[in-house]
Amino acid sequence: MYISNLIPLFTAKQTKEDAIEMEKYMRDKFPFLGIRAPERKVILRDFYQESNILKEPFQVDFVASLWEQAAREYQYAGVDYIERSLKKLEKEHLLLMEKLIITKSWWDTVDLLAQKAVGKIAKDHPEVIPETIEGWATSDNIWLQRTAILFQLKNKGNTDEELLYHYIQLHNDSNEFFIQKAIGWALREYSKTNPASVKRFIENNELAKLSVREGSKYLD
Repeated sequence: MYISNLIPLFTAKQTKEDAIEMEKYMRDKFPFLGIRAPERKVILRDFYQESNILKEPFQVDFVASLWEQAAREYQYAGVDYIERSLKKLEKEHLLLMEKLIITKSWWDTVDLLAQKAVGKIAKDHPEVIPETIEGWATSDNIWLQRTAILFQLKNKGNTDEELLYHYIQLHNDSNEFFIQKAIGWALREYSKTNPASVKRFIENNELAKLSVREGSKYLD
């Protein structure tokens, strides 16, 4: 019911010229309707108000159906709905997040799922780290690897430093751009909380130049 209500709202606002530009920006990995973020937010605001979906329990089927749609805006809608429903996420929803991360994968959805949804579930249920996220860190899927590196991104003083550095060290010799970038991003963010520790880690470990450059941005 929810997806059938949202589809006509999106299709009514599609713009071919913007779609071409958006597809080009995203390296033609996904088709777009051509709905830019401000307009998409207005559509979703109206959809939430009319459907009352945010007052319902977390709708797994709705998210899954959004991921099945071809146009990228639907995956953005899924991420938006998840962000607005973080308080409803439970341990069992981590399986859904894993499916979303490895399906239609790219940084624009994976990064938000990692630091918001996965981060929230791991904070509330830390047992998922050894049970599941540890397996992501050692998997062959770069987006699961990236998620393992980034899921503590907003933890600040509650960051498990040993775990963060462990996951980074698993991939410090990676040639994959998105892994090198994730390592640098995670180090840069943690350096806001513990710059001395990050500085020592960078000095004492062999990291890619990109990771060092990104991770050192806030260091003296």
